[in-house]
Amino acid sequence: MTMNKVSLAFILLGLAFSFNALAQVKGLLQLTAVNGDPQLSWQEGGVGLYRYDSDNDGIVLSQGLIDFRVDLSTNWSAHGVVNAHQDPQASLGFSQAYFQYQPLTSSKYKWHVRAGGFYPLLSLENPDMGWISPYNYTNSAINSWIGEEVRTVGVEATIKRPGRSFNSKHSFAFVGATFKGNDPAGTLLAWRGFAMHDRQTTFNEAVAFAPVASLNTPQLQHQANQVLPFEEVDGRFGYYGGIHWDYLKKSQFRFYYYDNNGDPAALNYSTGQYAWDTRFSSVAWLYKFTAQTRLIVQAMSGNTAMGESRGVDNDFYSHFILLSHKKAAHRLSIRYDYFEVTDKDDWTFDPNASHGEGITATWRYQLSPQWQLGIEGSALHSQADNREAMGIARKLSQQQLSLNVQWRY
Repeated sequence: MTMNKVSLAFILLGLAFSFNALAQVKGLLQLTAVNGDPQLSWQEGGVGLYRYDSDNDGIVLSQGLIDFRVDLSTNWSAHGVVNAHQDPQASLGFSQAYFQYQPLTSSKYKWHVRAGGFYPLLSLENPDMGWISPYNYTNSAINSWIGEEVRTVGVEATIKRPGRSFNSKHSFAFVGATFKGNDPAGTLLAWRGFAMHDRQTTFNEAVAFAPVASLNTPQLQHQANQVLPFEEVDGRFGYYGGIHWDYLKKSQFRFYYYDNNGDPAALNYSTGQYAWDTRFSSVAWLYKFTAQTRLIVQAMSGNTAMGESRGVDNDFYSHFILLSHKKAAHRLSIRYDYFEVTDKDDWTFDPNASHGEGITATWRYQLSPQWQLGIEGSALHSQADNREAMGIARKLSQQQLSLNVQWRY
């Protein structure tokens, strides 16, 4: 284990013990033995769609996080998630930090407000602490992208109609939010496409991608070879709305519409970030066949554009189907992903079309409440039109195998 891994682990543990005196604290350390694909990862400037490549073969700190809550009063609480990463370099930062106001009320309807930086709750794949998945270690293409480029930095209000308060089997929640930042969201979809991993971008991070040839043209010369996904560029407010529908403890359904309301002509010359006009709809459904077996499906469809006269204009779409079965201390999960980006603009020098599909199978064994062991295998096939100009084949097949050990506290 390198000094970076040791340092990050001890720093995270120190923070956990410090927070523990003041807050309700949960945390996780996950070490992964990786057998990565030879294709260089996008994190290292390559076109590989996995987080790791063969240069990372060995033991890595794949997850290190602290998820804490501090009750400030009867109605107010503060929440945060601190993530430690060693890739592409050692870093520590917040992926979420917000205040929540949830008043006690005698009304049958319940409501709360969140203000700060947080995820929109459109995913049913990532309900575990720190927005991680209890099913696969590698997230779906949809939620890999959400973890990279989408975060609410603003205010969200939720009104709930609990079924038990109305003697009903059905519960509903209505969500609305407005935010700033998140203007560059869509950059990775255009010049890399979807990927599959579990890497969450923290608020202080930039995400690199391969040296796409079209960024050397006059039209795109001001675009940086990285994205700062939570930067404010155009001064506009974005918004989203959602509905949650639960039937007993058997079925959960969520629909969200998101629009960052970006001005695609706005550009921060100092950071090389455009304000992309990005909007999408997401629908997710979880169905429990039994207490042990469940099905999760999600689909996302949207559009993203940047530049004068929407010079880069792409539709994007993805869906996944996940089946998970738990028996005693064992959980087996298998997921199929499909993803695509469709190039709609007339800039032939900047081809953005890409598509792919993947299969991921995971076995987890809960040794104790604190310790978990897991094995995961994943394979994907992808095609991206901009790879040829970089001297790389348009079509790639990749595989990844990992052995994972988790410790929770």
